[in-house]
Amino acid sequence: MPFRFVHTADLHLDSPLRSLALRNEELAGVVRGATRNTLVRIVDLCIAEGVDALLIAGDLYDGNQTSMNTALFLAGELRRLDEAGIRTFIIRGNHDAQSQVTRELTLPPSVHVFPGRGKPVLAKTLENGRAVHVHGMSFADPHAPESLLPHFHPPVADAINIGMLHTSLAGSAGHDPYAPCSVADLERHGYDYWALGHVHQRQVHSVKPSIVMPGMPQGRDINEAGVKGITLVTIDDEGQVALEERPVGAAVFERVSIDLTGTAEWHDMLETSRRHLALLRKSLPEADLILRITLTGTTPLSWRLRRDFDLLQGELANIAAGFGRCWVEKVETLFAGCSKQAVRIAADPIGELTALVENEVLSAFAFRADMRAVAEELLPHLPAELRRLLAADEGMLDDLVENAALSGSADVLSHLHGRSAVEGID
Repeated sequence: MPFRFVHTADLHLDSPLRSLALRNEELAGVVRGATRNTLVRIVDLCIAEGVDALLIAGDLYDGNQTSMNTALFLAGELRRLDEAGIRTFIIRGNHDAQSQVTRELTLPPSVHVFPGRGKPVLAKTLENGRAVHVHGMSFADPHAPESLLPHFHPPVADAINIGMLHTSLAGSAGHDPYAPCSVADLERHGYDYWALGHVHQRQVHSVKPSIVMPGMPQGRDINEAGVKGITLVTIDDEGQVALEERPVGAAVFERVSIDLTGTAEWHDMLETSRRHLALLRKSLPEADLILRITLTGTTPLSWRLRRDFDLLQGELANIAAGFGRCWVEKVETLFAGCSKQAVRIAADPIGELTALVENEVLSAFAFRADMRAVAEELLPHLPAELRRLLAADEGMLDDLVENAALSGSADVLSHLHGRSAVEGID
């Protein structure tokens, strides 16, 4: 029989809510429980597949806010694996290093948590007598500016060797540097499989040897959108590795862009939106679906959609709810200008103001400089994570300023037009 295991990382159990339209109590409950439900799904998968082991490559927890209740839940799930004869191998990541309960909780005997300088652990002996050894290294501090690779044992001779490492590799946007090393360094070390963690997007960096970043199994907000999963690994007697990606996320965040070009009536906008959401719901029938909807295009409805935004949000949320376990966390409007409407109201003072704003103000160097100065003044007051998300570099800051100017001016002008102007256009 081959050696089969599930490789996952970055569960961030009970991560605090960071989102969005979690003003909706029901939606907040879905997101709050998603990481736990995903771990349950991972354990269910391990048992159903009859794997030999579960490998968790760091960041089970989400920092020093971890409660004993979280740890007890984890222990309960690992106990299910223990009862099924499935071993668990864990390394601590940078977030786990901040949690005190990580060290205090007693785990089932089948669970091995690697220390800072762990020896290789025999995981299985295959039918041909070849041994499978798992190597891993935890870090006690949330900061790891140097590579941990020199501290790993060399591969066990005539055996299959699997390494577990929480690392940013050569660096990844949106992730702090952690235990940096290169793919080439890992390849040279001589292991058959590297089970990595830390970067939240899945990527197979190398096939032989296999170097896999599984990505997080459960997104926590719209910036971690898409279906998330684990990697199911099979290694045969000869050391040949087969990889399968399996979805396990209990909730899926998705961005939905709906082009309303040519749509002139409110009910047509709703029907177009309904068709888009129906297709997405059909493609993800088993997941709790959390949507950010962006309306785009050139439409005479653009002013009305901005002006009656509360109504728009309610209508789209109602459509989503009709598909079951489907929520709208936010609605955005990014329309491509209003030149067609402006022609109809060119003699209107508001129409003249609209043309002036679009053609003169928004493109003016002085206006953009003032906007950028305001943004630079506000950014230092935001949390570090949000600063990196909004303006990781100068290019992103310029985009942020431009989008804020376009969106803000459109919102103000839409309200100035008033109901009579909009109805005249419609």
